[in-house]
Amino acid sequence: MKITAQDEYGLRILVRIAKCKDNLGLSIPQLSKLEGLSQPNVSKLTRILRIEGLVNSTKGHVGGYVLAKPADRITVNDILKAFSGRLFDQEFCVNHAGTMKVCSNSVDCSIRSLWTIVQSAIDNLLDKITLADLSNGEKEATETFQNLFKSIPTENKQVL
Repeated sequence: MKITAQDEYGLRILVRIAKCKDNLGLSIPQLSKLEGLSQPNVSKLTRILRIEGLVNSTKGHVGGYVLAKPADRITVNDILKAFSGRLFDQEFCVNHAGTMKVCSNSVDCSIRSLWTIVQSAIDNLLDKITLADLSNGEKEATETFQNLFKSIPTENKQVL
């Protein structure tokens, strides 16, 4: 799984909006300056976030972007799905059938089982981490993530 620049920048923009104390939110020029991103890139990202129902926008010279719901109700999984979708879904097999109409392994596929369990593990973890968690400082976020990791059964852990 590769986290894209769009995923990273989208997360950064949402964290910035979540931390904003101004009821008017943050404008594209403000977000661009604060995050060191071009205005067209910020515009593209905020459009995706608005379409996916994660932010609301107000128009005009004092307009800006605010969260569409409280930060503790927006999960990292929601955010990543908005930008790059899931790592694996059932359409994956259809889209990667090679030169045939149906994948040669469509009846008995251990690889599909692998991707299904990986997706489940990712969903399980990322559904527990909220935008509010990311809006805390790095120290607090690290503690939250470590505590979350401690709650995972030992046999499912990998060395970080």
